[in-house]
Amino acid sequence: MVRVKRVLQAATGWFELGVPEEALAELEVLGPEAMSRRDVLEIRLAAQMAVQAWNDASETARMLCLKAADEPMYFLRAAYCLHETGDTREACNWLLRGPKSLFDMAVSHYNLACYLWTLGEQGRARRHLKQAIAMDETLAEDARSDRDLVGIGPL
Repeated sequence: MVRVKRVLQAATGWFELGVPEEALAELEVLGPEAMSRRDVLEIRLAAQMAVQAWNDASETARMLCLKAADEPMYFLRAAYCLHETGDTREACNWLLRGPKSLFDMAVSHYNLACYLWTLGEQGRARRHLKQAIAMDETLAEDARSDRDLVGIGPL
């Protein structure tokens, strides 16, 4: 337990210093049991996302979803990572599997709009984008420059 705590502190320190590769290297010394801990998975996911290791990050995020099915942020991150791997259909599916509280968050509607637009489901994408903007007006500006929403038209 003490060893895991020290490794986790070191990994967190490296990550906070902006060296996510070193954070991941620190975690490699942990065994399978420690690697499946929620706190370890959280720093691992953050570091994997920082280095854009999308396949690994999507696996880590999905493990977190299984550990805490009521935590909407894990589902958002899992879907985002899947989308970044090019598996946008699975990103949609994963996001829709999340807890109901996920759809109380504007970002979930926004991300779903991005995924649906990418998949060519224009009507559904526009509906989710409108819902996102109704919940958080600042997302309208983000949508104007989002590569996933190119061509969606006036908001």
